[in-house]
Parts: sequence; C-alpha cells; structure tokens
Amino acid sequence: MTENENGKILILECRNKLLSILFRSNRIVEIRAERNAETIGRLGNVYVGKVQNISSNIGAAFVEIGKGVMAFLPLTEASEAVLTNRNADGRLKIGDELLVQVVREPVKTKQTGVSAVLSLPGTYVAIEHRQTLSSNPQHEGVRTSAKMSSKFRHLYKSLEPLRQIAGQYAIIVRTNADGLEDVSPVVEEAKMLAAQMTHLLEIGNKRVCFSCLYQSEPEYLSFVKNCYQFEYDEIVTDRKDIYETLLASEYTKSCRVRLYEDTMLPLYKLYSVETRIKELLSKKVYLKSGAYLIIEQTEALIAIDVNTGKYEAGKEREATYLKINLEAAHAIAEALRARNLSGMILVDFINMKKKEHIRQLTESMKAFLAKDSVPAYFVDITGLGLMEITRKKKSRSFAEQMAESTERYGV
Repeated sequence: MTENENGKILILECRNKLLSILFRSNRIVEIRAERNAETIGRLGNVYVGKVQNISSNIGAAFVEIGKGVMAFLPLTEASEAVLTNRNADGRLKIGDELLVQVVREPVKTKQTGVSAVLSLPGTYVAIEHRQTLSSNPQHEGVRTSAKMSSKFRHLYKSLEPLRQIAGQYAIIVRTNADGLEDVSPVVEEAKMLAAQMTHLLEIGNKRVCFSCLYQSEPEYLSFVKNCYQFEYDEIVTDRKDIYETLLASEYTKSCRVRLYEDTMLPLYKLYSVETRIKELLSKKVYLKSGAYLIIEQTEALIAIDVNTGKYEAGKEREATYLKINLEAAHAIAEALRARNLSGMILVDFINMKKKEHIRQLTESMKAFLAKDSVPAYFVDITGLGLMEITRKKKSRSFAEQMAESTERYGV
C-alpha cells in the first residue's frame, strides 16, 4: 500500500465500534468512536431543560435535560438563556425551563456540560444565538477563524449578506472557507443555518420539558465536517448505508467518496487499524531515533516523559538532546490530536542547558500545536523545567471513547 500524503478519511467498524479516522502517511492523524445516537446528552444536542439547583459558590446551575440526567451550566451564561416558562430578566431561578445545548460530554466525575448559547455548525460557517447580541453595541457580527489568511478574513467580514444575517445571529466563518474561489457556498450555508436556528427557537417555546429540539449529526458526518478539507482528498467506507448518506451530504461535494467492497480483505485489515489502535492506547510511543515517550493520563492532567532510550548521545550531547526533543515535540503534538487528549499537559523533555536550544524547542512546539484542529497552546516552562501545554476539551479522549459501555449515561 502506497502512502497518500493528501490523506483520506476511513469510516469502518472495528472492535464493535464505528470509527471515523483521518489517515495519512500510514498513520492515524485523528480518530473518533461513534456514540449511540439515542444517548441523552449527546454532544451538540439541544434540549428544553429545567433548573433543579443553583450553586452560587461554584457559579453554576444544575439543569435536568432528561429524566435523572443532570448537566452543569455556568451562571455567567444566565443573561444568554432563552426561557420558555417566563420572560427572561438576566437571572436564573430554580424551576426555570430553558434551551440548552450540550457542549461537553461527561468524563469520569465531571457532569455533562451545557451552554445557553446555542450554536449550529456547518462546513464553512457556524451560527450562534445570543440573547445579548441586540443590546451589545460591541457585537462584532461576523468573526473569522484565526487560522484564515488576512485577505479572506477581510473579505468575509465585509460581505453584506453575512453582515445582514449577523444582525440577528453571530456568524463564525471557519477555516474551510479560506481560499474559496466562489464565496456563494458560505453565504448559502449561513442562510440555511440561520433559518434552522430561527425554527429551533420557535418550536422551543412550544415543547415540553426534556424535549430534544435538535439532535446532532452522526459522529462520522461531524468528523468529516470538522476535518480540514486540505487534509484529505477521499472518503472510504465499507458500509453501504453510510456511503449513500455521504453521497447525499453537503459536506462531501469537494471530495471523492468510495465504497470499499473487497470481502476477502476487510477495510480495517487493509489499513492495520487494530494494530494502530493498540498503539494509540499504549502508554509508550517509540520514536524513529530509538527514543520514546511515556504518556500517562491522570484525573488532573496529562503527564508526558521523554526518554533517550537506545539513542546514543555521543560527544555532542547537547546537540543530541535537542534533536531528540524536537522529534519528541512533533510526536507529542501528533499524539495529543490522535488520542484526543486535552486539559493541562506537562512534558518532561530531556534537560538542555543552552537557552538557544530551549528557544528552538519552544518555537517548534508552538508551530506543531498550531496545526491541530482543536485549539492547543504552549503556556510556559515551569521552574522545574517542565513544559506546560493546554488543549481545549471538546469530547472524551479516544481511550475513554473505546472503553465506554453502551449504557445510557448522564451524571
């Protein structure tokens, strides 16, 4: 099998899970395991919830979104809440019924996280509804991805059709819109999502508590939509039903969709998916140089240790350590994305004495993290010489996805 530098998305079954995989250069760049579509609290779903408790000490309201399924809502979003049982006054009370959207899945002891700011994402744009938009003179209207080129940031911010929609909703133009020769798909998608949001708000006032007003797409469609389009040129699946859904999707118009039909060699075996999953679930990551990483996921943080392993330092010890650390930095950035690790990450690189080498390592890590589809940032190097990194949490780690039972979850 030859390497495809442009990459491809694989959608297949393995280990009794439906997996979506961004695959490039014979390795997994990003991977997600499908949740049960009927699960209450699925990421992206919008519910009519009910406030059951308010804790001023931690600045949170506890909102029931399904029978016995509680979710955490920051009180800082009280002014954004769309209430369905009374007129909004910028406050939340016990017994209030409101529209909330799931923005964080439950992880171990942490509850499902919800937001009063409703958002509908598309391929090129995302639409947000905020109660405070109309009263906020600083409302920016159209925002653009920070990773977009300055030329297109200016173009989209000045597009009158988008500015008109942004009078009612906030619009965020995504990185996938960067460099489009024709901007009409961006405008059309924004109009479609705005109409969908308007409909959602209208029906929200007519539905009873715990109703699901909006159900997020299957994970594989969201995966396709959220991957940068320049990272792949083909989507391959061995499921005919998924193949037909992909062909009909708006998200796949710019790439090839192929149905894999070789029954003698299953798709997951063709790409050695089982082996690569074992690698992703392993604590040890081997580097080409002979060095290796140890990745430990704890309740509070992710700890990563860089070891020289079989690599021979030789006379130029400092140069050797820099080389290993740079290779490790690249591997760490890849591992964070592939394993979907998030939160606070502490990295114990091999100690280096030269300030210039430390600067090179820092700048390289920043560049590697900038390629991630999820916001990830270098923070600092602590007094003990540990590099501190943060990565935004949007969903559970891959290990947690694979370990998940099929039971309905909530608290």
